[in-house]
Amino acid sequence: MTGPLDGGSRDGRDPDEPTGFLRIPGPRTPPDDVDVTEGERPRARETPEARDVPEGREAPEGREAPEGREAPQGREAPEGREAPPAAEPLSHKVLMSLLGAWALSACPAEETALVEAHLTECAPCADEALRLRDAVGLLHADGNLDLDPLLRSRVLENALGRRPARVPVPGWAAPYDAETARLDALLRDIGDPEWHAPVRLKWYEDEGTVSRRTTVAGVIGHLMTVDGLVATSLGLDDPLGGSDAPVHPTARTESFWRAAKPPPTRTIHEPWREQSHTLIRTVSFAGRGVAELSVSYGFFALPLRDALLDRAFECWVHGADIAEAVDYPYKPPSAGHLHEMIDLATRLLPAALAIRRRSGLAAPAQELVTAGSPGRSLHLEIEGAGGGDWFIALDSPAAVGSRERSVAQVALDGVEFCQLVAGRVSPEDAAAGQEGDREAIRDVLFAAATMSRL
Repeated sequence: MTGPLDGGSRDGRDPDEPTGFLRIPGPRTPPDDVDVTEGERPRARETPEARDVPEGREAPEGREAPEGREAPQGREAPEGREAPPAAEPLSHKVLMSLLGAWALSACPAEETALVEAHLTECAPCADEALRLRDAVGLLHADGNLDLDPLLRSRVLENALGRRPARVPVPGWAAPYDAETARLDALLRDIGDPEWHAPVRLKWYEDEGTVSRRTTVAGVIGHLMTVDGLVATSLGLDDPLGGSDAPVHPTARTESFWRAAKPPPTRTIHEPWREQSHTLIRTVSFAGRGVAELSVSYGFFALPLRDALLDRAFECWVHGADIAEAVDYPYKPPSAGHLHEMIDLATRLLPAALAIRRRSGLAAPAQELVTAGSPGRSLHLEIEGAGGGDWFIALDSPAAVGSRERSVAQVALDGVEFCQLVAGRVSPEDAAAGQEGDREAIRDVLFAAATMSRL
Protein backbone atom coordinates (compact mmCIF):
# COMPACT_ATOMS: atom_id res chain seq x y z
CA MET A 1 0.00 0.00 0.00
CA THR A 2 1.02 3.53 -0.50
CA GLY A 3 0.42 6.31 2.06
CA PRO A 4 -0.08 9.97 1.72
CA LEU A 5 3.62 10.65 1.91
CA ASP A 6 4.92 7.98 -0.42
CA GLY A 7 3.36 9.06 -3.72
CA GLY A 8 -0.08 7.55 -3.18
CA SER A 9 -3.15 9.18 -4.77
CA ARG A 10 -5.73 7.81 -2.52
CA ASP A 11 -6.91 11.31 -1.48
CA GLY A 12 -7.50 12.38 -5.06
CA ARG A 13 -4.37 14.54 -5.42
CA ASP A 14 -2.21 14.61 -8.53
CA PRO A 15 0.50 11.92 -8.19
CA ASP A 16 3.06 14.35 -9.61
CA GLU A 17 2.26 17.01 -6.99
CA PRO A 18 5.03 17.41 -4.38
CA THR A 19 4.18 15.88 -1.05
CA GLY A 20 4.96 16.89 2.48
CA PHE A 21 3.98 20.61 2.00
CA LEU A 22 0.81 22.54 2.73
CA ARG A 23 -1.03 23.78 -0.39
CA ILE A 24 -1.67 27.53 -0.94
CA PRO A 25 -5.38 27.98 -1.69
CA GLY A 26 -6.41 29.72 -4.92
CA PRO A 27 -8.50 32.89 -5.14
CA ARG A 28 -11.85 32.73 -3.43
CA THR A 29 -14.90 32.66 -5.60
CA PRO A 30 -17.08 35.76 -5.20
CA PRO A 31 -20.32 35.11 -3.33
CA ASP A 32 -22.34 35.90 -6.45
CA ASP A 33 -20.66 33.03 -8.28
CA VAL A 34 -21.84 30.41 -5.84
CA ASP A 35 -24.47 28.23 -7.48
CA VAL A 36 -27.58 28.10 -5.35
CA THR A 37 -30.35 25.74 -6.26
CA GLU A 38 -33.83 26.86 -5.30
CA GLY A 39 -34.70 25.44 -1.88
CA GLU A 40 -31.08 24.58 -1.02
CA ARG A 41 -28.51 26.38 1.04
CA PRO A 42 -25.23 27.23 -0.61
CA ARG A 43 -22.49 24.72 0.10
CA ALA A 44 -19.68 25.79 2.34
CA ARG A 45 -16.37 26.20 0.64
CA GLU A 46 -13.90 23.56 1.61
CA THR A 47 -10.85 24.61 3.53
CA PRO A 48 -7.49 23.45 2.34
CA GLU A 49 -7.37 21.13 5.30
CA ALA A 50 -10.76 19.62 4.43
CA ARG A 51 -9.58 18.92 0.92
CA ASP A 52 -6.47 17.18 2.23
CA VAL A 53 -8.31 14.89 4.60
CA PRO A 54 -9.59 11.69 3.05
CA GLU A 55 -13.18 10.71 3.55
CA GLY A 56 -13.85 9.06 6.88
CA ARG A 57 -10.90 10.78 8.59
CA GLU A 58 -10.99 13.62 11.03
CA ALA A 59 -9.35 16.93 10.36
CA PRO A 60 -6.01 17.44 12.10
CA GLU A 61 -6.32 18.59 15.63
CA GLY A 62 -6.09 22.29 16.32
CA ARG A 63 -7.35 23.28 12.93
CA GLU A 64 -10.73 24.93 12.62
CA ALA A 65 -12.70 26.29 9.73
CA PRO A 66 -12.04 29.96 9.18
CA GLU A 67 -14.37 32.28 11.05
CA GLY A 68 -17.55 33.19 9.25
CA ARG A 69 -17.49 30.21 6.95
CA GLU A 70 -20.31 27.72 7.03
CA ALA A 71 -19.60 24.55 8.95
CA PRO A 72 -19.76 21.20 7.16
CA GLN A 73 -23.09 19.46 7.06
CA GLY A 74 -24.03 17.98 10.39
CA ARG A 75 -22.44 20.80 12.31
CA GLU A 76 -24.07 23.97 13.57
CA ALA A 77 -23.46 27.12 11.60
CA PRO A 78 -21.82 30.02 13.45
CA GLU A 79 -24.14 32.69 14.64
CA GLY A 80 -25.28 34.99 11.78
CA ARG A 81 -23.86 38.43 11.40
CA GLU A 82 -26.05 41.41 12.24
CA ALA A 83 -27.90 43.18 9.38
CA PRO A 84 -26.19 46.35 8.13
CA PRO A 85 -27.54 49.51 9.71
CA ALA A 86 -30.14 51.55 7.73
CA ALA A 87 -28.75 54.31 5.45
CA GLU A 88 -28.60 57.72 7.09
CA PRO A 89 -30.77 60.53 5.56
CA LEU A 90 -28.98 62.61 2.90
CA SER A 91 -27.80 66.06 3.95
CA HIS A 92 -29.25 69.30 2.59
CA LYS A 93 -26.09 69.91 0.57
CA VAL A 94 -26.26 66.52 -1.11
CA LEU A 95 -29.97 66.85 -1.86
CA MET A 96 -29.40 70.30 -3.34
CA SER A 97 -26.71 68.87 -5.62
CA LEU A 98 -29.23 66.33 -6.93
CA LEU A 99 -31.74 68.97 -8.09
CA GLY A 100 -30.26 69.18 -11.59
CA ALA A 101 -30.49 65.43 -12.11
CA TRP A 102 -33.99 65.44 -10.62
CA ALA A 103 -35.12 68.16 -13.05
CA LEU A 104 -33.85 66.01 -15.92
CA SER A 105 -35.62 62.91 -14.46
CA ALA A 106 -32.23 61.23 -14.20
CA CYS A 107 -32.37 60.23 -10.51
CA PRO A 108 -33.06 56.67 -9.34
CA ALA A 109 -36.39 56.08 -7.67
CA GLU A 110 -34.91 56.19 -4.16
CA GLU A 111 -33.15 59.52 -4.73
CA THR A 112 -36.23 60.94 -6.47
CA ALA A 113 -38.33 60.14 -3.42
CA LEU A 114 -35.76 61.71 -1.09
CA VAL A 115 -35.49 64.87 -3.21
CA GLU A 116 -39.26 65.33 -3.50
CA ALA A 117 -39.72 64.79 0.22
CA HIS A 118 -37.05 67.45 0.84
CA LEU A 119 -38.77 69.92 -1.52
CA THR A 120 -41.86 69.90 0.66
CA GLU A 121 -39.79 71.13 3.60
CA CYS A 122 -37.20 73.47 2.01
CA ALA A 123 -38.54 76.58 0.24
CA PRO A 124 -35.19 77.68 -1.35
CA CYS A 125 -34.70 74.24 -2.89
CA ALA A 126 -38.32 74.21 -4.09
CA ASP A 127 -37.81 77.55 -5.87
CA GLU A 128 -34.59 76.31 -7.44
CA ALA A 129 -36.31 73.08 -8.53
CA LEU A 130 -39.05 75.06 -10.31
CA ARG A 131 -36.46 77.22 -12.06
CA LEU A 132 -34.54 74.16 -13.23
CA ARG A 133 -37.72 72.47 -14.47
CA ASP A 134 -38.56 75.60 -16.49
CA ALA A 135 -35.03 75.59 -17.93
CA VAL A 136 -35.40 71.95 -18.93
CA GLY A 137 -38.55 72.88 -20.81
CA LEU A 138 -36.46 75.15 -23.07
CA LEU A 139 -34.32 72.17 -24.05
CA HIS A 140 -37.24 70.42 -25.72
CA ALA A 141 -36.38 69.67 -29.33
CA ASP A 142 -39.71 70.97 -30.65
CA GLY A 143 -39.61 74.24 -28.72
CA ASN A 144 -39.11 77.61 -30.41
CA LEU A 145 -36.10 79.40 -28.93
CA ASP A 146 -36.50 82.58 -31.03
CA LEU A 147 -36.75 85.74 -28.97
CA ASP A 148 -39.77 87.96 -29.18
CA PRO A 149 -39.02 90.53 -31.93
CA LEU A 150 -40.47 93.28 -29.71
CA LEU A 151 -38.25 92.36 -26.76
CA ARG A 152 -35.61 94.97 -27.54
CA SER A 153 -38.11 97.81 -27.89
CA ARG A 154 -39.81 96.84 -24.61
CA VAL A 155 -36.49 96.70 -22.78
CA LEU A 156 -35.49 100.06 -24.25
CA GLU A 157 -38.82 101.60 -23.27
CA ASN A 158 -38.54 100.30 -19.70
CA ALA A 159 -34.93 101.45 -19.41
CA LEU A 160 -35.73 104.95 -20.60
CA GLY A 161 -38.74 105.11 -18.28
CA ARG A 162 -36.91 104.03 -15.13
CA ARG A 163 -33.50 105.65 -15.56
CA PRO A 164 -33.74 109.34 -16.44
CA ALA A 165 -30.79 110.86 -18.25
CA ARG A 166 -28.41 113.20 -16.44
CA VAL A 167 -29.26 115.88 -19.02
CA PRO A 168 -32.96 115.23 -19.74
CA VAL A 169 -34.29 115.39 -23.28
CA PRO A 170 -36.83 118.21 -23.68
CA GLY A 171 -40.40 116.95 -23.68
CA TRP A 172 -41.05 118.33 -27.17
CA ALA A 173 -38.07 116.34 -28.52
CA ALA A 174 -39.03 113.07 -26.80
CA PRO A 175 -41.17 111.73 -29.71
CA TYR A 176 -38.25 112.13 -32.14
CA ASP A 177 -35.89 110.47 -29.66
CA ALA A 178 -38.28 107.53 -29.17
CA GLU A 179 -39.06 106.95 -32.85
CA THR A 180 -35.43 107.07 -33.98
CA ALA A 181 -34.56 104.59 -31.24
CA ARG A 182 -37.35 102.22 -32.34
CA LEU A 183 -36.27 102.40 -35.98
CA ASP A 184 -32.66 101.87 -34.95
CA ALA A 185 -33.68 98.66 -33.14
CA LEU A 186 -35.42 97.41 -36.29
CA LEU A 187 -32.40 98.15 -38.48
CA ARG A 188 -30.04 96.34 -36.12
CA ASP A 189 -32.19 93.20 -36.33
CA ILE A 190 -32.22 92.82 -40.11
CA GLY A 191 -29.49 91.18 -42.16
CA ASP A 192 -27.40 92.61 -45.01
CA PRO A 193 -29.64 91.26 -47.83
CA GLU A 194 -32.72 92.94 -46.31
CA TRP A 195 -31.15 96.37 -46.76
CA HIS A 196 -31.78 95.91 -50.47
CA ALA A 197 -35.43 94.85 -50.01
CA PRO A 198 -37.76 96.96 -52.20
CA VAL A 199 -39.87 99.58 -50.43
CA ARG A 200 -42.76 101.43 -52.05
CA LEU A 201 -43.12 105.02 -50.75
CA LYS A 202 -46.54 106.57 -51.31
CA TRP A 203 -48.00 110.03 -50.88
CA TYR A 204 -50.98 112.04 -52.14
CA GLU A 205 -50.82 114.87 -54.67
CA ASP A 206 -53.78 116.89 -55.93
CA GLU A 207 -56.42 114.20 -56.55
CA GLY A 208 -54.46 110.95 -56.56
CA THR A 209 -51.79 108.79 -54.98
CA VAL A 210 -48.17 108.94 -56.16
CA SER A 211 -45.54 106.31 -55.37
CA ARG A 212 -41.80 105.84 -55.66
CA ARG A 213 -39.82 102.62 -55.44
CA THR A 214 -36.59 102.47 -53.44
CA THR A 215 -34.84 100.16 -50.94
CA VAL A 216 -34.52 100.01 -47.16
CA ALA A 217 -31.18 101.77 -47.43
CA GLY A 218 -32.74 104.39 -49.73
CA VAL A 219 -35.44 105.13 -47.13
CA ILE A 220 -32.80 105.73 -44.43
CA GLY A 221 -30.92 108.01 -46.81
CA HIS A 222 -34.17 109.95 -47.38
CA LEU A 223 -34.71 110.36 -43.62
CA MET A 224 -31.12 111.48 -43.11
CA THR A 225 -31.21 114.14 -45.83
CA VAL A 226 -34.52 115.67 -44.64
CA ASP A 227 -33.30 115.57 -41.02
CA GLY A 228 -30.42 117.63 -42.38
CA LEU A 229 -32.80 120.62 -42.57
CA VAL A 230 -33.08 120.51 -38.77
CA ALA A 231 -29.33 119.99 -38.45
CA THR A 232 -28.45 123.07 -40.53
CA SER A 233 -30.88 125.23 -38.53
CA LEU A 234 -28.87 124.27 -35.41
CA GLY A 235 -25.54 125.04 -37.09
CA LEU A 236 -24.64 121.36 -37.59
CA ASP A 237 -23.26 119.74 -40.73
CA ASP A 238 -25.58 119.12 -43.66
CA PRO A 239 -25.35 115.48 -44.86
CA LEU A 240 -25.58 116.74 -48.45
CA GLY A 241 -22.69 119.14 -47.90
CA GLY A 242 -22.15 122.51 -49.49
CA SER A 243 -24.20 125.69 -49.34
CA ASP A 244 -26.00 125.00 -52.63
CA ALA A 245 -27.90 121.97 -51.32
CA PRO A 246 -31.63 122.14 -52.09
CA VAL A 247 -34.06 123.05 -49.31
CA HIS A 248 -37.25 121.32 -50.46
CA PRO A 249 -37.45 117.82 -48.86
CA THR A 250 -38.27 116.06 -52.15
CA ALA A 251 -35.48 117.83 -54.03
CA ARG A 252 -32.99 116.96 -51.28
CA THR A 253 -33.94 113.29 -51.44
CA GLU A 254 -33.72 113.14 -55.23
CA SER A 255 -30.30 114.80 -55.07
CA PHE A 256 -29.05 112.24 -52.56
CA TRP A 257 -30.37 109.26 -54.53
CA ARG A 258 -28.77 110.52 -57.77
CA ALA A 259 -25.40 111.03 -56.09
CA ALA A 260 -25.44 107.64 -54.33
CA LYS A 261 -23.50 105.44 -56.76
CA PRO A 262 -23.50 102.58 -56.09
CA PRO A 263 -26.85 102.59 -54.26
CA PRO A 264 -26.59 102.91 -50.47
CA THR A 265 -26.19 99.81 -48.33
CA ARG A 266 -26.33 99.22 -44.59
CA THR A 267 -23.34 101.57 -44.25
CA ILE A 268 -25.93 104.39 -44.26
CA HIS A 269 -27.20 103.19 -40.87
CA GLU A 270 -24.45 104.60 -38.67
CA PRO A 271 -24.36 108.11 -40.26
CA TRP A 272 -28.13 108.39 -39.87
CA ARG A 273 -28.09 107.20 -36.25
CA GLU A 274 -25.15 109.43 -35.36
CA GLN A 275 -26.96 112.44 -36.85
CA SER A 276 -30.11 111.71 -34.80
CA HIS A 277 -28.01 111.36 -31.63
CA THR A 278 -26.31 114.67 -32.39
CA LEU A 279 -29.65 116.44 -32.88
CA ILE A 280 -30.99 115.16 -29.55
CA ARG A 281 -27.80 116.00 -27.73
CA THR A 282 -27.70 119.52 -29.21
CA VAL A 283 -31.28 120.47 -28.32
CA SER A 284 -30.86 118.98 -24.83
CA PHE A 285 -27.94 121.30 -24.06
CA ALA A 286 -29.25 124.32 -25.97
CA GLY A 287 -31.84 125.50 -23.44
CA ARG A 288 -35.46 126.59 -23.74
CA GLY A 289 -35.15 129.28 -26.42
CA VAL A 290 -34.09 126.82 -29.09
CA ALA A 291 -37.62 125.36 -29.31
CA GLU A 292 -38.82 128.40 -31.28
CA LEU A 293 -35.94 128.39 -33.76
CA SER A 294 -37.31 128.41 -37.34
CA VAL A 295 -36.66 125.44 -39.62
CA SER A 296 -37.28 126.08 -43.33
CA TYR A 297 -38.78 123.40 -45.57
CA GLY A 298 -38.55 125.62 -48.65
CA PHE A 299 -42.24 126.39 -49.20
CA PHE A 300 -43.09 126.64 -45.49
CA ALA A 301 -41.32 126.84 -42.13
CA LEU A 302 -41.90 125.33 -38.68
CA PRO A 303 -40.54 126.12 -35.23
CA LEU A 304 -37.95 123.60 -34.12
CA ARG A 305 -40.32 121.95 -31.61
CA ASP A 306 -42.81 121.23 -34.43
CA ALA A 307 -40.09 120.33 -36.92
CA LEU A 308 -38.76 117.57 -34.64
CA LEU A 309 -42.32 116.34 -34.10
CA ASP A 310 -42.78 116.26 -37.89
CA ARG A 311 -39.52 114.28 -38.20
CA ALA A 312 -40.73 111.84 -35.51
CA PHE A 313 -43.96 111.32 -37.47
CA GLU A 314 -42.09 110.63 -40.71
CA CYS A 315 -39.63 108.33 -38.91
CA TRP A 316 -42.56 106.23 -37.65
CA VAL A 317 -44.32 106.17 -41.05
CA HIS A 318 -41.19 105.11 -42.94
CA GLY A 319 -40.25 102.70 -40.17
CA ALA A 320 -43.60 101.00 -40.79
CA ASP A 321 -42.84 100.95 -44.54
CA ILE A 322 -39.54 99.19 -43.87
CA ALA A 323 -41.12 96.78 -41.40
CA GLU A 324 -43.73 95.79 -43.97
CA ALA A 325 -41.03 95.22 -46.59
CA VAL A 326 -38.97 92.91 -44.36
CA ASP A 327 -41.94 91.31 -42.54
CA TYR A 328 -41.08 92.79 -39.14
CA PRO A 329 -43.61 93.65 -36.38
CA TYR A 330 -43.83 97.38 -35.79
CA LYS A 331 -46.32 99.07 -33.48
CA PRO A 332 -47.57 102.69 -33.58
CA PRO A 333 -46.05 105.28 -31.24
CA SER A 334 -47.14 105.55 -27.63
CA ALA A 335 -50.51 107.18 -27.02
CA GLY A 336 -48.97 110.41 -25.70
CA HIS A 337 -46.65 110.84 -28.68
CA LEU A 338 -49.42 109.89 -31.12
CA HIS A 339 -51.62 112.59 -29.59
CA GLU A 340 -48.91 115.19 -30.18
CA MET A 341 -48.53 114.12 -33.83
CA ILE A 342 -52.29 114.36 -34.40
CA ASP A 343 -52.34 117.79 -32.77
CA LEU A 344 -49.60 119.02 -35.13
CA ALA A 345 -51.52 117.78 -38.16
CA THR A 346 -54.75 119.49 -37.05
CA ARG A 347 -52.89 122.77 -36.53
CA LEU A 348 -51.52 122.57 -40.10
CA LEU A 349 -54.83 121.55 -41.69
CA PRO A 350 -56.33 125.07 -42.11
CA ALA A 351 -53.25 126.20 -44.07
CA ALA A 352 -53.35 123.05 -46.25
CA LEU A 353 -57.04 123.66 -46.91
CA ALA A 354 -56.31 127.27 -47.93
CA ILE A 355 -53.65 126.08 -50.41
CA ARG A 356 -56.14 123.69 -52.06
CA ARG A 357 -58.72 126.48 -52.19
CA ARG A 358 -56.28 128.79 -54.00
CA SER A 359 -55.60 125.98 -56.49
CA GLY A 360 -59.33 125.56 -57.12
CA LEU A 361 -59.41 122.10 -55.51
CA ALA A 362 -61.63 123.08 -52.59
CA ALA A 363 -64.89 124.99 -52.19
CA PRO A 364 -64.59 128.76 -51.73
CA ALA A 365 -64.71 130.28 -48.27
CA GLN A 366 -68.19 131.12 -47.04
CA GLU A 367 -67.66 133.28 -43.95
CA LEU A 368 -64.44 135.25 -43.63
CA VAL A 369 -63.71 136.49 -40.10
CA THR A 370 -60.94 138.53 -38.53
CA ALA A 371 -57.83 136.74 -37.34
CA GLY A 372 -58.30 135.05 -33.97
CA SER A 373 -62.11 135.04 -34.18
CA PRO A 374 -64.22 131.88 -34.16
CA GLY A 375 -65.31 130.75 -37.62
CA ARG A 376 -67.04 127.86 -39.31
CA SER A 377 -65.45 124.67 -38.06
CA LEU A 378 -65.33 120.93 -38.54
CA HIS A 379 -65.38 118.77 -35.42
CA LEU A 380 -62.69 116.10 -35.78
CA GLU A 381 -63.22 113.32 -33.24
CA ILE A 382 -60.23 110.99 -32.91
CA GLU A 383 -60.90 107.66 -31.25
CA GLY A 384 -58.55 105.10 -29.73
CA ALA A 385 -54.91 105.74 -28.79
CA GLY A 386 -53.95 109.41 -28.83
CA GLY A 387 -57.58 110.41 -29.25
CA GLY A 388 -59.33 113.67 -28.51
CA ASP A 389 -61.45 116.39 -30.06
CA TRP A 390 -60.20 119.08 -32.46
CA PHE A 391 -62.04 121.86 -34.29
CA ILE A 392 -60.69 122.76 -37.75
CA ALA A 393 -61.28 126.27 -39.08
CA LEU A 394 -62.80 125.97 -42.57
CA ASP A 395 -62.73 129.45 -44.11
CA SER A 396 -59.47 131.10 -42.99
CA PRO A 397 -56.18 129.79 -41.55
CA ALA A 398 -56.19 132.69 -39.06
CA ALA A 399 -59.62 131.86 -37.69
CA VAL A 400 -60.11 129.84 -34.52
CA GLY A 401 -61.95 126.52 -34.57
CA SER A 402 -65.03 126.53 -32.39
CA ARG A 403 -67.45 123.92 -31.13
CA GLU A 404 -70.29 126.43 -31.31
CA ARG A 405 -69.57 127.16 -35.01
CA SER A 406 -69.18 123.50 -35.93
CA VAL A 407 -71.01 122.57 -39.17
CA ALA A 408 -69.79 118.99 -39.60
CA GLN A 409 -68.27 116.13 -37.66
CA VAL A 410 -65.89 113.35 -38.66
CA ALA A 411 -64.90 110.38 -36.47
CA LEU A 412 -61.62 108.58 -37.15
CA ASP A 413 -59.28 106.18 -35.41
CA GLY A 414 -56.02 107.85 -34.35
CA VAL A 415 -53.71 105.59 -36.37
CA GLU A 416 -56.03 105.77 -39.41
CA PHE A 417 -55.99 109.57 -39.29
CA CYS A 418 -52.17 109.54 -39.26
CA GLN A 419 -52.16 107.14 -42.22
CA LEU A 420 -54.44 109.56 -44.05
CA VAL A 421 -52.06 112.44 -43.36
CA ALA A 422 -49.14 110.24 -44.51
CA GLY A 423 -50.90 109.38 -47.79
CA ARG A 424 -51.27 105.67 -46.92
CA VAL A 425 -55.10 105.82 -46.85
CA SER A 426 -57.25 107.51 -49.50
CA PRO A 427 -59.68 110.24 -48.36
CA GLU A 428 -62.64 108.25 -49.69
CA ASP A 429 -61.84 105.31 -47.40
CA ALA A 430 -60.77 107.21 -44.30
CA ALA A 431 -63.80 108.44 -42.40
CA ALA A 432 -65.51 105.93 -40.12
CA GLY A 433 -68.32 108.34 -39.29
CA GLN A 434 -69.49 111.55 -41.01
CA GLU A 435 -72.23 113.98 -40.13
CA GLY A 436 -73.13 117.46 -41.33
CA ASP A 437 -71.82 119.52 -44.27
CA ARG A 438 -70.58 116.96 -46.81
CA GLU A 439 -68.61 119.51 -48.81
CA ALA A 440 -66.71 120.66 -45.72
CA ILE A 441 -65.97 117.04 -44.77
CA ARG A 442 -64.61 116.25 -48.24
CA ASP A 443 -62.43 119.37 -48.31
CA VAL A 444 -60.87 118.60 -44.92
CA LEU A 445 -60.19 114.92 -45.70
CA PHE A 446 -58.54 115.75 -49.04
CA ALA A 447 -56.52 118.56 -47.45
CA ALA A 448 -55.28 116.11 -44.81
CA ALA A 449 -54.17 113.67 -47.51
CA THR A 450 -52.31 116.35 -49.50
CA MET A 451 -50.22 117.18 -46.43
CA SER A 452 -48.26 114.01 -47.24
CA ARG A 453 -45.04 114.18 -49.25
CA LEU A 454 -42.09 112.03 -50.18
